[in-house]
Amino acid sequence: MMFALMGSPGVTPLTEILAVFTISFLLLVAVKSFWNRVPPGFKRLPGPRGYPLIGNILDLGKNPHLTLAQMSEKYGDVMLIILGTRPILVLSGLETIRQALIKQGDDFVARPDLYSFQFIADGQSLSFGRSSKEAWRSRRKLARNALKIFSTSASPMSSMCPLEDSVSKEADYLIAKFQELMKEKNRFEPYRYLVISVANVICAMCFGKRYTHEDQELLSMVNLNNEFGEAAASGNPADFIPILKYLPNRTMKAFKDLNQRFNALVQKIIKEHYANFDKNNIRDITDSLIEHCQSKNLDVNANVQLEDDKIVNIVNDIFGAGFDTVTTALSWCLMYLVTYPEIQKKIQQEIDQVLGRERKPKLSDRSVLHYTEAFILEVFRYSSFVPFTIPHCTTKDTVLNGYAIPRDTCVFVNQWQVNHDPKLWDNPSSFNPERFLAADGSGINRVESEKVLLFGLGKRRCIGENIGRGQIFLFLTTLLQKLEFSVCHREMLDITPEYGLTMKHKRCEDFQIKLR
Repeated sequence: MMFALMGSPGVTPLTEILAVFTISFLLLVAVKSFWNRVPPGFKRLPGPRGYPLIGNILDLGKNPHLTLAQMSEKYGDVMLIILGTRPILVLSGLETIRQALIKQGDDFVARPDLYSFQFIADGQSLSFGRSSKEAWRSRRKLARNALKIFSTSASPMSSMCPLEDSVSKEADYLIAKFQELMKEKNRFEPYRYLVISVANVICAMCFGKRYTHEDQELLSMVNLNNEFGEAAASGNPADFIPILKYLPNRTMKAFKDLNQRFNALVQKIIKEHYANFDKNNIRDITDSLIEHCQSKNLDVNANVQLEDDKIVNIVNDIFGAGFDTVTTALSWCLMYLVTYPEIQKKIQQEIDQVLGRERKPKLSDRSVLHYTEAFILEVFRYSSFVPFTIPHCTTKDTVLNGYAIPRDTCVFVNQWQVNHDPKLWDNPSSFNPERFLAADGSGINRVESEKVLLFGLGKRRCIGENIGRGQIFLFLTTLLQKLEFSVCHREMLDITPEYGLTMKHKRCEDFQIKLR
């Protein structure tokens, strides 16, 4: 990310230099004044020196998660950097992050007032928004309850819950599609098909319908979600240099537009739900939210009513969070399976011993497929494909590890650093699922598993975590029960993560399968 300061035509070089110097001086004074609010007896925050106007932006490079992890070795688990004109608190180290997000959760629960956040779900997003604490808690509780109902309760027509049933159908479609591609080309790229199947599972839960893989409405949702991830990953300079929000910005205009288009698409689907809503037949999460609106129920604790227009925002959050995380995780799973074929064989042997090759996997099988669960945990840890949580913000002046932190401080949480911390992991650069198995063979080592950070911690922990973990398990076990994956040239694989809101690997067109 690079910002250029452009002079205006007709301005003399001396005047321009003086203007830049004056602005830089005032900004430095303002930043210094902000961080001088340190009570006597408390240590001043450590961190690298920045440049006027841009702070440490140039220091971060193309892989901020790696740079900040290296900086933490010098400056510690609590450090200060400056992005543009905004001070940023960067947290590393598992115990420090647990202290901030769990033990002092109320102090770090807010979201910062980043300019771009106001355009996501009209500023009312559960994940990105800065709504009041009462409203946020009420909507989060409502969304969590809706997710739980449609991911745990068995349907009347099946012994499976809606999530299991939906994933099973989509996994069967993927198996058939992969076989078809093998007959046509003898090789294929799996991501483009995974993404549609995962989106279909989310659509089934949110909207009660399965789309064909060529349906334009489904493809529009997938494309808009991909665009959002790319736009968010590229960053918005106006978030850190506020004056830039008043200047023309093509990237920001595109970001606003894609959010408006996605909102419009979801509004259309919700309008259709209202037209044929039946309170005696709650079909999906959208119906569940509509029922809440129409019943005029108030949260007894927060006393906040969910308005009709907030349904769109909650559905947006559920779709966006569940879709990208699951797709990216499954894509990494397949890459590691073909990179380490001996691990793939161990997973398949476990599936054969516990499930056989005919019974469909269920969520309850997670407790008995120990090696499979260990593999998924190692994928989470090793790839760390969500390198940072969504930024946090302090709600009041507070103290962390002896450092005074002012109110409204933007906070970055480096999950990648925790997942690769040599103080926590033996040989962290090695891909080794066995690290998560209990020594006595009884299952997963819970102490080790709880060290992995991917879904955040504390009050802002991802509400779709259980749904996401369940989908990844069900898709993976169903595919490996029937198929064996390989690539034409394993030595050519590139599993280097490409930095983004969620980190992806380079697409591989050389996947092959054979039926087991």
